[in-house]
Amino acid sequence: MLGGGGFGNVYKGFLEDDIKEGIQPIPVAVKVHDGDNSQQGHREWLAEVIFLGQLTHPNLVKLIGYCCEDEHRVLIYEYMALGSVETKLFSRVLLPLPWSTRMKIAFGAAKGLAFLHDAPKPVIYRDFKTSNILLDPDYNAKLSDFGLAKDGPVGDKTHVSTRIMGTYGYAAPEYIMTGHLTPRSDVYSYGIVLLELLTGRKSLDKSRPPREQNLADWALPLLKEKKKLLDIADPRLGDYPIKGFQKAAMLVYHCLNRNPKARPLMRDIVDSLEPLQVAPEVLSQGTTLTLIADN
Repeated sequence: MLGGGGFGNVYKGFLEDDIKEGIQPIPVAVKVHDGDNSQQGHREWLAEVIFLGQLTHPNLVKLIGYCCEDEHRVLIYEYMALGSVETKLFSRVLLPLPWSTRMKIAFGAAKGLAFLHDAPKPVIYRDFKTSNILLDPDYNAKLSDFGLAKDGPVGDKTHVSTRIMGTYGYAAPEYIMTGHLTPRSDVYSYGIVLLELLTGRKSLDKSRPPREQNLADWALPLLKEKKKLLDIADPRLGDYPIKGFQKAAMLVYHCLNRNPKARPLMRDIVDSLEPLQVAPEVLSQGTTLTLIADN
């Protein structure tokens, strides 16, 4: 078993049909829904089939097949050998992720979200968090679990009104308060994940002192002060470019703006992160971080 959640369990399986002799079976991930025949359970399963069946991108996990028979609901995905970002980032057993890998993950996940937001029919992911970002053997990030994804607003509509779903600690405050969902709701969630990558802290951690349990509440005041900015860095991060860290931290600050319209677009976040993918010695020479908020 690879993992589990409210939907059921995920197992590792193998595709063996029509495999030529001498070729190894192809590993896959098999998500088996737990027999929840409620309307919500079926709706989430169907959302994954529809969205991943129509959308193809290097930073979205591939849907290989599905089954809907009686009460059975099964989804078959490409196998992501390194598991989730959550496991890799917060494990105290595995080696800590270096700066370059964290920025590669941030870049790949941003490209996946930008693709969804800029699709001919925009898609709002709605449940962006470290456990839903999976990694292949080269640490390429791919978004998984589209059960809560929604079609975005079109035409002159500014938002989608929907039942409040998602994960507390990642969900945008305006969405929690009003149920109004926009692509900028995903941008807020992205800011939380980027903050987790920078700090090595979870979005919510009850084991920490009360003032530090909510990551955004703890970090936002520090993000404003240049002298204290590096205090939020993950002690396990190792060597990292100070200017690069500062630029990523400022990106977090903009993503977490309480005003959704002031947050950057995902396509602009991708552009902002691209310079941080270069070698540290090049980055230290100074590059500008482009932030564009479409008001």
